[in-house]
Amino acid sequence: MCFITAGGCDMLLVMVEVRAQVKLMNLADITAVAAGRIDSKDVRSVEANAMVDTGAVRSCVPQPLLDRLGIQPLGHTLVEYANGQKEAVAVAYGIVFDILDRRTSDDALALGDEVLIGQTLLEKLDLVADCVNRRLMPNPAHPDVAVNKLK
Repeated sequence: MCFITAGGCDMLLVMVEVRAQVKLMNLADITAVAAGRIDSKDVRSVEANAMVDTGAVRSCVPQPLLDRLGIQPLGHTLVEYANGQKEAVAVAYGIVFDILDRRTSDDALALGDEVLIGQTLLEKLDLVADCVNRRLMPNPAHPDVAVNKLK
């Protein structure tokens, strides 16, 4: 989700939903393919229509999707929701996220009923939310390849 202004002289802040297709894969399976232990057709994966949330730092993947990927959460982390409530949430490691032909591995919170893409993943993939057109897109400064800044 992100906010845009609307209304001409009477500026109004409007929340819009940005969504993107994402392919999730089991990193251990991809590693096993590279080592020649399994065939590439055996990599567990799932596709989802994810919500892009520029206000969330971390990404979330619902437990049923993690089950389909064969990934079990390891440990917990404390999260704070927008309403200030805090809760310990399970963390799943070893997920490969493929969005707009850009791919990275990351962890995710085992939470919710849909995939949520947070800031950390957007930064790693060098993607930006185009709130006006309600879409996710490559960073215009780097349209052909993701660039990670180290400064």
